[in-house]
Amino acid sequence: DVRLVQSGGGSVQAGGSLRLSCTASGLTFDDFAMSWYRQAAGTECELVSTDRVDGTTYYADSVKGRFTVSQDNAKNTLYLQMNTLKPEDTAMYYCAAEGKYISWWARLLPTAYKSWGQGTQVTVSS
Repeated sequence: DVRLVQSGGGSVQAGGSLRLSCTASGLTFDDFAMSWYRQAAGTECELVSTDRVDGTTYYADSVKGRFTVSQDNAKNTLYLQMNTLKPEDTAMYYCAAEGKYISWWARLLPTAYKSWGQGTQVTVSS
């Protein structure tokens, strides 16, 4: 079974940086689409980033230019580097994985993912 274990997160002031980690077992990144989602208090789950079918990374407009996804295949770990954080970035952040059989459009929807990390809180103060 696929397991995703997250680490990182915390509280920072606006303009600061954090790096989130998502360590996977039961999968290899080459066989799965990997995504990051976030959910702020009282809001719906929002896409942060996802794999395109060509292997490049799609970023939501709200984070593009500030957030960067990377991975360490040897460690089976996915990272989300978050720079120039804003108060509106405050949310619970989740990594998610699903087999690459899903379509590009499905990758944009949280309901398409069966495997999720436990989530980690990011709080950005002004």
